[in-house]
Amino acid sequence: MNTAPVETRASTQAGASRPTVHVVDDEATVRTALCRLLASEGGFSIHAHDCADSLLQALGDDPSPGCILLDIGLPGLDGLAVQRMLADSAWAKPIIFLTGCADVPMCASAMRAGAVDFLTKPVDADILFDAVSRAIARDMTSRSARAEQESTQSRLDSLTPREREVLTHVMAGRLNKQIAADLGTAEKTVKVHRARGMEKMRVRSVAELVRMVERARFAGALG
Repeated sequence: MNTAPVETRASTQAGASRPTVHVVDDEATVRTALCRLLASEGGFSIHAHDCADSLLQALGDDPSPGCILLDIGLPGLDGLAVQRMLADSAWAKPIIFLTGCADVPMCASAMRAGAVDFLTKPVDADILFDAVSRAIARDMTSRSARAEQESTQSRLDSLTPREREVLTHVMAGRLNKQIAADLGTAEKTVKVHRARGMEKMRVRSVAELVRMVERARFAGALG
């Protein structure tokens, strides 16, 4: 098992805050060539691995955005198996598969499972850089969406049951007097719960509340 960080211009400047590319290939010559090629581009840190176990161990200690450049034909735990393992894990990063020979069914399977690209070795530099850029951009977008979801969920969790109930009616377009009738309470009480709920959600309008919840895909959490 081997894992080795490869220092690029970017990694020496900013360390883990930079995106990280994990290069996984059991052939040392291929692994070294890929790392040198990526290092020539700069802009990210590079970690080299000769097996899946090394990659999985490193991912657990890597909070940075990035991607995985993964040989699909690794001995033991192959690339597709690694992809399946990472699919629902907190360590998941976008995967770019590498193969020594084109295999259409295998490529189709990898792409259906969410791979960014499927490249044939030897890899053209421009094609590789494009794939890595797209993979890192996808990971950053995904991380931003997760952060937004977590923030929204935290605000939802701070609501009392009555505040959640009132805001559910508000989002459905009900007026305060209608909500009061629905809940069997005074309109004044509804206004209080509404105001407190809106304050906790940190929104100033119903439209903003709806956009926030829909964007974070938590509309059902208010129901």
